[in-house]
Amino acid sequence: MQQKGVSMSISSSLNAGIAGLSANSSRLASISDNIANSSTYGYKRVETDFHSMVISGSGGSYSAGGVRSTTQRLIDESGPLVPTSNATDLAVRGGGMLPVAKYSDVNSGDGNQQMLLTTTGSFRADADGYLTTESGLVLLGWPALADGTIPNYPRDTAGGLEPVQLLVNDVVGEPTTEIEVSLNLPASDTKSTSTGDVQSLSIEYFDNLGLSEGISIELTPTVPASGASNEWTMVLTDSASGGGVVGEYVLTFDNSRADGGMLASVSTVSGGAYDPATGSLIVNVAGGPIEINIGGPGQESGLSQLSDTFAPISIQKDGFPVGNMLGVEVDANGMVQAFFDNGAIRTIFQVPLVDLPNPNGMISLDSQTYKPSTDSGAYFMWDAGSGPTGEIVGFAREESATDVAGELTDMIRTQRAYSSNAKVIQTVDEMLQETTNIKR
Repeated sequence: MQQKGVSMSISSSLNAGIAGLSANSSRLASISDNIANSSTYGYKRVETDFHSMVISGSGGSYSAGGVRSTTQRLIDESGPLVPTSNATDLAVRGGGMLPVAKYSDVNSGDGNQQMLLTTTGSFRADADGYLTTESGLVLLGWPALADGTIPNYPRDTAGGLEPVQLLVNDVVGEPTTEIEVSLNLPASDTKSTSTGDVQSLSIEYFDNLGLSEGISIELTPTVPASGASNEWTMVLTDSASGGGVVGEYVLTFDNSRADGGMLASVSTVSGGAYDPATGSLIVNVAGGPIEINIGGPGQESGLSQLSDTFAPISIQKDGFPVGNMLGVEVDANGMVQAFFDNGAIRTIFQVPLVDLPNPNGMISLDSQTYKPSTDSGAYFMWDAGSGPTGEIVGFAREESATDVAGELTDMIRTQRAYSSNAKVIQTVDEMLQETTNIKR
């Protein structure tokens, strides 16, 4: 029985040595993978851990259990960010991952592309305008409405995500709906000694088809028989309506010491009513209503009547003529904004960041992509920069998370451990040979 126990102990030593060789081989494989991908953007390091195996009971001869190894990809570890020259090179600073899909899934046309996750990518528009990487990954996002707002898409499913597509040949124009006018009228023109000259101003606006039209403003002073009236008649005409009058208003200015020169009141002769709370009036041009802000009573902005000079100060308006797309950028909150040569900026997509309870539990795939699994937990899509997520950085890539110096140090240790286990097997072989020789 004692000889049998010795034989079993020696045999278990052999098994333990073999297990050690296998475990260290796994570690060397993970080290090799990490070093090979030390220059791969977005690569997540693989770590191999050893776990002892105990199979001997209490008392009696000892039987070696050996060791087993497990590997895990540390997806939650991030590499450093480096700047690039491409606006749609994207990286995530902080928590969260970018949703992407394989180009083959997108190109199938069934709209059922599978959502994968990554932390960085060099996206460029392909022939169809899809933001795609060289490895065939297409960026996903929520499409915006025509006015640039993002609808309330579901956050716990990828059903609302679509491939981010740039219509590079698209043209865009925006009609003018608001105009703010700030100018000074000469107070001397409302005196009895004035000649009553008409002051005029033309303001360009863009109609619903992106065409340039104009609103002409004529301001005629009321000249009294004596003294000063501090009153003007404002007439607005629309070029798109053949020069027809779209509004007429009587303006009265204050001449008190406290509010001298400020607008005191506005009475409507024709056109939309003046709102003293907002300082706005609405006129109906050929293409629809336009709100014109001339300032409220007692306000320093808008129209004023001071001194003897007619001075347009500023004219601000919305709307743009038709323009072509120049390019896109993705801001820190994931808004994909298109820039046009007419100065317009329009939000066309929003790229969310996906967060999971256990990122390391995802299934690793090619090209630094990962698929959610039951081990990773249910995912949720956040606006970038909110909740547990970080921000999206354009003009940047995430480098590999591999520390080459650390991996080389681990390689030396693994080599020593492998050699030691090989020595154990060699020693066991010699001992078994001695056991065999006993019978001779």
